[in-house]
Amino acid sequence: MDIKTKHFYYKALLEKNKEYDGIFYVGVKTTGVFCHATCPARKPKFENCEFFSTAKEALLAAYRPCKRCNPLLLPNQASSVIKSLIEAVENNPEKRWKDRDFKLLGIDESTARRQFKKRFGMTFIEYARSRRMGFAMAHVRAGNSVMDAQLEVGYESSSGFRDAFTRILGDAPVRIDGKVLLANWIDTPLGPMIAIVDTDYLYLLEFIDRRALEKEIERLRQRLKIGVIPGRTAITDQIEAELSDYFSGRSYTFQTPYFLLGSDFEKSVWDALRAIPVGKTCSYLDIAKAISHTKAFRAVANANGKNQLAIIIPCHRVINENRELGGYGGGLNRKQWLIRHEKECPLSRN
Repeated sequence: MDIKTKHFYYKALLEKNKEYDGIFYVGVKTTGVFCHATCPARKPKFENCEFFSTAKEALLAAYRPCKRCNPLLLPNQASSVIKSLIEAVENNPEKRWKDRDFKLLGIDESTARRQFKKRFGMTFIEYARSRRMGFAMAHVRAGNSVMDAQLEVGYESSSGFRDAFTRILGDAPVRIDGKVLLANWIDTPLGPMIAIVDTDYLYLLEFIDRRALEKEIERLRQRLKIGVIPGRTAITDQIEAELSDYFSGRSYTFQTPYFLLGSDFEKSVWDALRAIPVGKTCSYLDIAKAISHTKAFRAVANANGKNQLAIIIPCHRVINENRELGGYGGGLNRKQWLIRHEKECPLSRN
């Protein structure tokens, strides 16, 4: 979002312009809440504001809904189902929702999914995950020590913070045998990403709201038998700079060293993905042929889905035989954006 738009939105915020309710949301850095345009609370200074196009972006940036203006419950725009579920999430933002939880509230899961998708552009499970991830990852974005982060998110006891952290990163924030991976938040134009690194390699790069992200982190932790805690290294700095260059169109290549966890077959698929030129797309069958496993296009699709280095290993460049987008763990809107962005690369026009 450019500075001109931010100032335009800030003016609407000061004027409490009803026309902008639902058009933008403002995160207030000093309070950690996000509001809609007509919030009655005292207005923050411009430098303390972050503006978002969707509530989902604000949630993933670790802001919680303002209790005064209820930005997720604008008048005449939220059903009783949405209101009940949002209240339940706010009462326990770290909760992982299961089928029985919907039954206890007397709510049909498919109804919740449909209504949240229509209202917010995401399912309820995605909303709850966004809230949970934002809540638990706030300390990552701040870059503070574990103890500082514990206090920042409101846990006076270390055990409470350890439990919350475990639900997201899969292990308590302590070192294991002196070895550790470091997780850090990286903001991008398509939403925040999480980078997990050590001093030598990048191990995971994913959008925070990717489906099954927590399972990916758990798989990484179990395979390496290592803990994951907040922090960054020079590898984090390198991939952050390269992502900035990529999204701005300055460069479409990545030099950050990475470590792949997978079978020989999966690694051969990932190598083939990296061979797809910038600005081009191909099918799962094309990849299967490239690795001399013509009949294994379903296995190729599975390997594609296990890619843990979004954008770097460009699984977004793989589409269906009929030229439709197909699936993408980061969401089809992102996939479409990435493909379009890369087609603008000067090299892709050659």
